[in-house]
Amino acid sequence: MIQGTFGSNGQLFFEIDLITSDGLNLLVDAMLDTGFTGFLAINKQDLDALDWQFIREQELRTAQGEKIFDLYLGKVQLNGQEYEIAVFAGDEIIEVLLGSEWLKILPLVSLL
Repeated sequence: MIQGTFGSNGQLFFEIDLITSDGLNLLVDAMLDTGFTGFLAINKQDLDALDWQFIREQELRTAQGEKIFDLYLGKVQLNGQEYEIAVFAGDEIIEVLLGSEWLKILPLVSLL
């Protein structure tokens, strides 16, 4: 089970590690975005430190319409487990986003 915290506007944040190509773990707060159907989305500027492998450009439907994102092969650690996943990178992404694809492999449990 992974524990998260609520932000001031009701957002749900989880601590995850982004793993660089050199094997260094960078701890970040990632926001759960159930409207995003991938695993992870990140701002392009943050990729320099990670040095992840570029795969291709891919079009995604967003709230602002169709947008082109860069797709990378990234590595993250979540709840003590390492995952190699597809990561979408764009200029307009403010928060590191965890998408709904995680809900297919990790159960979401409320402790209220």
